[in-house]
Amino acid sequence: MYFYKNLYVGPSIRDPEEVRKNLRIGKGQFTIYVIALSPSKPGIGANQLEILHCVNLQQPYYKEYPPYIVGIASGRIEAIELVRDMVQEAYD
Repeated sequence: MYFYKNLYVGPSIRDPEEVRKNLRIGKGQFTIYVIALSPSKPGIGANQLEILHCVNLQQPYYKEYPPYIVGIASGRIEAIELVRDMVQEAYD
C-alpha cells in the first residue's frame, strides 16, 4: 500500500507512524479506518475517495492492487469528518 506524503490524520490518532506500520504488516486495529483514492479509470467517477475499515485491506484484491491511502482516522464518524475537511480544503 502507498501513503500520501502529506497524510491526513484524524485528531484521535496519537501515533500515525505506528498506525501506518500496523497497516503495512496487516495487524488488526479495530477502530482504524482509511481514506483511499478510488481505483477507477479516468472519466466519470475518477478521483473519488473511499472509506475502508482496515480489515478490508487484508482481502486478496488489495494485495494485488495496493490502495493509495490519503488519510487515516479512528472510527467511521471521524473518517467522514476527515473527508469533509479534505473536500472543504480542496474547495477553498
